[in-house]
Amino acid sequence: MQAACSVEPGTAEDVAIILQILAKNRTPFAVKGGGHTANPGFSSTPGVQIAMYRFNEVKYDPVANIAEVGAGLIWDDVYEALEPYAVSVVGARVTGVGVAGLTLGGGYSWKTNQFGLTIDNLSGFELVLPNGTVASVTQDSYPDLFFGLKGGFNNFGIVTKFNLTTHPQTEVWGGIITITEDQLDKVNAATVKFAQTVTDPKAQVLPTYSFVLGEPGVSVSLFYDDPTPPEGIFDDYLAIPYSTKDVKTRSFLDFVQLAPVNATSGQRATFNAVSLLQYTDTILAAVLNETKFWGQRLSLEGGDFIGYDVELFLPTIFSHAPQGSSAYPPSRNTGLLPLNINYAWNSSLVDEAMHDAARQSAAHLTQVALQEGQDIAGAALYSNYAIFSTPLERIYGDNVAKLKVLKAQYDPENVMGLAGGWKF
Repeated sequence: MQAACSVEPGTAEDVAIILQILAKNRTPFAVKGGGHTANPGFSSTPGVQIAMYRFNEVKYDPVANIAEVGAGLIWDDVYEALEPYAVSVVGARVTGVGVAGLTLGGGYSWKTNQFGLTIDNLSGFELVLPNGTVASVTQDSYPDLFFGLKGGFNNFGIVTKFNLTTHPQTEVWGGIITITEDQLDKVNAATVKFAQTVTDPKAQVLPTYSFVLGEPGVSVSLFYDDPTPPEGIFDDYLAIPYSTKDVKTRSFLDFVQLAPVNATSGQRATFNAVSLLQYTDTILAAVLNETKFWGQRLSLEGGDFIGYDVELFLPTIFSHAPQGSSAYPPSRNTGLLPLNINYAWNSSLVDEAMHDAARQSAAHLTQVALQEGQDIAGAALYSNYAIFSTPLERIYGDNVAKLKVLKAQYDPENVMGLAGGWKF
C-alpha cells in the first residue's frame, strides 16, 4: 500500500503535533516501527505514514537493570547495543523484527521459558496520547494504560520508548540444521520427545516445516542460553542426517541473525495462528501433511514459501506475571503454544487465495487438536500471528469489554481509529 506521504518525527513532541494535525483533518495514517507485520493496513496506509526510524537510541542503566529502547529500532539493534555490557532483553527470535510491534503484541522470545513474554519484562512506556499529551506510563502512574499497552498495540496512542528489564547474557550455543524430506519422521519424533521430556528453561527448539522448490523440508533452530548445553538434550536432532548444519557456541546476536527470514523481504505475505496445549505425534503429522498439501497446491498459484513454525515452550510461560496484568493473554492459567502459518508470494492477484488457504489450514489444525482432546476451542490466539479477519474475542477474550472502555476513555475522538490494526 503506497502512502500519500511519509513523516519522520524525532521527538515525542513531534509525534504530538502530527497526531493533532491528523485528528483535526481526520486523515488516515499508519505507524511503522520495524514494519514486520504481514497484515495489510496494520503498518501501511494510503494516507500519512508515520515512520519511527529516528527513535533509534538504546540507553542502558546498569543500576536499575533497565534498557530504554526507541520504538523505531529492530531487535538486532537492541541486542548489538547491549552486547558490550553482557546483558540482553526478552525480544525477537529472528532478525529484522521491530521492537514496537512485537512488544505491543506480547512478544515470544528465546528467553520466554525463563522470564515470560516481552510484556512481562516491561517497566514503562513513553506514550503520546491522542490529545497530544506525552505520558510516562508505568504501573504506578497509569495502571490502566500499563495494562492496555501490554498486548493492546496502538489503540491508546503512539509509543515512542520502552523501558525493558535486562538480564545477564553470556555466549549461547545454537544454530540451524536443515533436513530433507526423507528424514522428516525423525524430526517429528525428536520434536515430540523434546516437548515431553525437556524442562530446562534455557533450552529451546524451533522447527520450521516448509515447502520450497517443490518439496517439503525442515529448518530446525536449536538454542541453549549458555555457551555449553547439558549432554543429551539435543542428541536426537544432532543424530539426524542433514543437508546443512551451523551449530556452535556464538554470540546471542549472531544466533538471532542466522535465520533466513529476510529471504522473503519485499514479497506479499500472510501469517495465521493456532494455539495448542502440546505438540504430539498427531499434531506434527498434521503439520507435515499441511505443508505438503498447501505447498503443492499454492506453488501452482505463485506461492514462493509455505511455512509452519512449530514453537515449543514450557507450560509455565504465562506464570511470570500476575493474572490480569496485561491485555494479552486474557488468561494466564494455562500456557499456550503458538503455531505460526507463514506464506509468501508475489502477485496481488492471488492474495485472496493465499489468505483463504491460511484460514483453512489453521481451522484444520485446530480441528485435529480438538479431536485428540486438546481443550483449545476458546484458546487465545497470538495477535502478531493472527490473520487480519480474526475476531477480537479470539485474541483478547474477556478483556475486550475492558479494553473498549479504556479506549473510549483515552481516545474519545477515535483518533487512533484512523490507523489500522486490532481496534477496540
